[in-house]
Amino acid sequence: MEYVVMIGQLMLSLSILIVLHELGHFVPARLFNTRVEKFYLFFDAWFPLFKYKYGETEYGIGWLPLGGYVKIAGMIDESLDTESLQQEPQPWEFRSKPAWQRLIIMLGGVTVNFILGFFIFAMVLFVYGEEYLPAQNAEYGIHADSLGQTIGLQSGDKIVSINNKPFEKFEARMMLGEIIFNDAKEYQVERNGRVQTIPVPATAIGELSSKKNKGFFLFRPRLPFVVAEVPEDAEQSPGRRAGLKEGDKILALDGIPTPFYDNFTDLAKERKGQQVKLTYLRNERDTMQASLTLTENGKLGVYSYDFPYFFDTERQEYSLLSALPAGTKKGINFLANQIKAFASIFQGKISASDSLGGFKSIGGMFGTEWIWERFWTMTAILSLILAFMNLLPIPALDGGHVVFLLYEMVTGQKPSDKFLEYATIVGFIIVLSLVLFANINDFL
Repeated sequence: MEYVVMIGQLMLSLSILIVLHELGHFVPARLFNTRVEKFYLFFDAWFPLFKYKYGETEYGIGWLPLGGYVKIAGMIDESLDTESLQQEPQPWEFRSKPAWQRLIIMLGGVTVNFILGFFIFAMVLFVYGEEYLPAQNAEYGIHADSLGQTIGLQSGDKIVSINNKPFEKFEARMMLGEIIFNDAKEYQVERNGRVQTIPVPATAIGELSSKKNKGFFLFRPRLPFVVAEVPEDAEQSPGRRAGLKEGDKILALDGIPTPFYDNFTDLAKERKGQQVKLTYLRNERDTMQASLTLTENGKLGVYSYDFPYFFDTERQEYSLLSALPAGTKKGINFLANQIKAFASIFQGKISASDSLGGFKSIGGMFGTEWIWERFWTMTAILSLILAFMNLLPIPALDGGHVVFLLYEMVTGQKPSDKFLEYATIVGFIIVLSLVLFANINDFL
């Protein structure tokens, strides 16, 4: 069921984006009296799942969910249908229109996706606001994961600034962004009562962007271990058999103090499957002990409270007028990071195989629960990615057509139909290869 929810979100998001992208081509084409022969969601290779003819246009749904298309009369596109090009140009054909009109038609799709991405970001801010943990409220500092330790972080650190930018919101992705996208060279932490400057290792960008580290985190708020829930299944929960209850605070393991959750897990990993003595505090006044055997994974088999239980979060609300520029700024920052990431790939700082993800990676970002805030945030991100990728100067993509049109407008010479046909074939092979590479890379 979890995968059904994940796939359902991905398909709905892609369907919205594809239809609106193609509508961005369709509307200006019709405004310039250009005939549109087909409008399809997904590709109808060999046969469609559904089709309906209205006026001059056939509307349908294909079975291959790798995109969608509008087939514009007199245009060489990925369908490679060049039969009509053997005839004399007709007034309603794409090739008969002035270059500036053809340019607007080709830019229509990415324009819609850019505007849509900014708009969705704005509406998410307007409807949900932004909840965050002020860094100063995380009074115990950070719990540094193994990935965070590779760049010099230590549990208990209080991050002061990154690349001389104040660390005001407790967000690990800020540090990730500054290192990966802005090539941060150093950061400052308060450690043992002193502010120290820590250099970022030269290998940090490669490590942080590596696919093998996707499941790890840099840091989280450091927290005490307070039991939030004890599962009913006693066989799977040594904590239940030992009598642990909600609200119990873990103090020590085998007499060794464990004031924080990470202290406990580090010790427990060394005692997997072993009998241990647990010291805990109940009702904030009674110190109690219990003997129990940890699971083979070194677990108590109970759930612990997360940071909202310990620290006050804040929520920034947005009016409609303030959400629009804030959403646009958020979208622009995201695009800027994508451009920087591409530059890092070409410079060899980031591995292409670690950065390119297919449907499996994208679907995983939606999660296995249908949360509308996350769904719309992911849709905004995909809309901007779709716009950015379509602008790449690869024949068969919108960006390739735009390059040829700009060449025509500057030089006054239109590339031949045969040249455009061959270029589209090459571009289609490139795009298909990238799609296959990304999806095979996911499963490898």
